[in-house]
Amino acid sequence: MRRAALAGALSVGFALTGPACAQDATYEVVSFADLKGWEYDDHDAALQVFKETCRDMKDPDWASLCALATNQKNARTFFELFFRPVLITDGSAGLFTGYFEPELNGSRTRTGKYRYPLYRKPPEVQNGRTWFTRAEIEENGILDGRGLEIAWIDDPVDVFFLQIQGSGRVRFPDGTGLRVGYGGKNGHDYKSIGQEMVRRGIYQAHQVSAQVIRNWVRRNPVEGAALLRHNPSYVFFREVPRVPAHKGPLGAMNRSITAMRSIAVDPKYVPLGAPVWIEKGGRNTLRRLMIAQDTGSAIKGTQRADIFFGTGDEAGRKAGRVRDPGRMIVLMPIQRAFALAPEGTG
Repeated sequence: MRRAALAGALSVGFALTGPACAQDATYEVVSFADLKGWEYDDHDAALQVFKETCRDMKDPDWASLCALATNQKNARTFFELFFRPVLITDGSAGLFTGYFEPELNGSRTRTGKYRYPLYRKPPEVQNGRTWFTRAEIEENGILDGRGLEIAWIDDPVDVFFLQIQGSGRVRFPDGTGLRVGYGGKNGHDYKSIGQEMVRRGIYQAHQVSAQVIRNWVRRNPVEGAALLRHNPSYVFFREVPRVPAHKGPLGAMNRSITAMRSIAVDPKYVPLGAPVWIEKGGRNTLRRLMIAQDTGSAIKGTQRADIFFGTGDEAGRKAGRVRDPGRMIVLMPIQRAFALAPEGTG
């Protein structure tokens, strides 16, 4: 989700109809000619992803466009005819990061190899209330023997990072598996392990990445376990049997997200389900029409987005290398665009 963002099953109902004009942001309607690389994108691929979730956007402006999208023959014409690009800014610089869906090795039963559990949420854990910390849960065995285990994993570091991501797949020895999604948390705020490593002088800030943390904890199992407990947040899971294996995990709209076409955004500024044109800089530039279908606790601001890279280790490696500048421009229904930026001339 990476990240401190949780990219699974976090329903944000108010955002499905699109946020109102935020008082701390400015809105400017621009033209499609201002979108760098627009003419070279695969607009049909973006349209297919848009149709995955637009039916859940209840606002009349969006609902009418979703109905029109059903039988479109030319996706680029559809977007250019019925939308206007809106640049939303709040004074902060653009930042793109990446996230992915982990795939873990596990078992339905505990064995000598598979002995680190993924837990369902205990019934006494209430949303918005703090419960035991990670350290208290793990050191005192608070969840032991309660039958809350969904699966047993072979690596405690993988369990920790799955909790950060919020969702993933578990692969069993017989080739079968299951998908798990976010099921709740203990109410404590996430604390960055990378920042703590820098504070302790283990690494400098520019050296820290998810893979560096993984490797250090595995090389130092006792100190590593104590380091991970610096983060008091603890995430519980639920099985997600209704999502086919070939589809992506559930995003904040409770629909499957799509690799390299779905992004996590701040729904205070960007309506969930909206098309978003991104211009990512860095080593591997990216100019692409994405769909805002997810959220994350670290994704805050008008120009902040997390790009979904897919499932598995390779997707994780690619996502972990992304921390790039750029800008994002939201495609709004025409009447909505000019209501937000009445002086726009795009």
